[in-house]
Amino acid sequence: MTMPNMNYADLKDSYLFFRIAQKTKKYLEDNPDKKLLRLGIGDVSLPLCDAVIKALHEAVDDQATKERFHGYMPECGAPFLREIIADYYNKRGVKIAADEVFVSSGASDELGDILDLFDRSATALVIEPAYPAYVDANVMAGRKILHLSSGEHNGFLPRPDKSVKADIIYICSPNNPTGAVYNRAQLSEWVDFASDNGSVILFDAAYEAFIEEDDIPHSIFEVEGAEKCAIEICSLSKTAGFTGTRLGYTVIPKMLERNNMNFNSMWVRNRTTKTNGVSYIIQKGGAAVFTPEGQSQIKRNIALYKENAKCIMNALDRIGIWYTGGKNAPYVWMKCPDGMGSWEFFDLLLNKIQVVGTPGEGFGSCGEGYFRFSSFGSPEDTKEAAERLQKLLSGKIK
Repeated sequence: MTMPNMNYADLKDSYLFFRIAQKTKKYLEDNPDKKLLRLGIGDVSLPLCDAVIKALHEAVDDQATKERFHGYMPECGAPFLREIIADYYNKRGVKIAADEVFVSSGASDELGDILDLFDRSATALVIEPAYPAYVDANVMAGRKILHLSSGEHNGFLPRPDKSVKADIIYICSPNNPTGAVYNRAQLSEWVDFASDNGSVILFDAAYEAFIEEDDIPHSIFEVEGAEKCAIEICSLSKTAGFTGTRLGYTVIPKMLERNNMNFNSMWVRNRTTKTNGVSYIIQKGGAAVFTPEGQSQIKRNIALYKENAKCIMNALDRIGIWYTGGKNAPYVWMKCPDGMGSWEFFDLLLNKIQVVGTPGEGFGSCGEGYFRFSSFGSPEDTKEAAERLQKLLSGKIK
């Protein structure tokens, strides 16, 4: 008899965004005349920038010409893309070699695949609230998971607990869902903690392009010692609108070793065994993101999303509700009013003002009583949603 992976039985029955989709679908079936304003799931609303579109068209034309045709790509990424990403780091003072950069089909895929580098007996530490896939991927592998809760008292930025020992440490900064961001000194504590315990940090830097303050690192490798204890996973989804195009990259320093095993070499072996590389066309488009023209264009898009976040924050400021995030991140994480539960608040917003957000409980038990808004919608919808929210919570809508 073929045996299934019984760890799947330990997964929660309903994925967070599936449950949101079901609730909104039911509402629209019952209220077909209503327009929903969606500030929930973090998909982008702006198209790919002109520099990327131009590069994609050129790459398609290359595939129609024998002299410029590309078949299988190098499994770890095209040299032209690995080099331009390494240069992107080097310009910020982070010395990364091109062969320490691995091109992927996106951060979500990589966050699951990267666990191949760790024994199943390894313990994973997840700082919560957290992106649900951190937990689910380790549940699927049958790995022991430790949950480090955070809250309003520490700005959802917990410090290391020296009594806790873990092999894998998940850090997402800027954070999804809270939008909270570790500064340099705080990240240094985590790097020291990982080094002292022989742990490896999986640093999710998917939102680094939204950072605007100088003391907040864009990369874990801006912190001394991180090259010996961290892997960084990045994405072009929110940085450059590649949610439907799928491209990301992972940085694994050659200095990262445990038990005489080199993680960079291990990942080369993994990729050359398990993938045939990312499409040439997509990689050509991705390289355009890092050109001066591409950087200028994506920064304009990011500025629009940041204005959306500011619009939400201003509404919450006017009604005196506690929140974090928004400034250096595309998410605003607010405290539900009057002690409401996060799903209770979700239902209130859906039914009263037709605004869809994300209940904090879906990101871990310490997210209960909090709520996430995304700034990736259109400015028009975001402004209208913020106005509706302010009126509702000011008691003007019964």
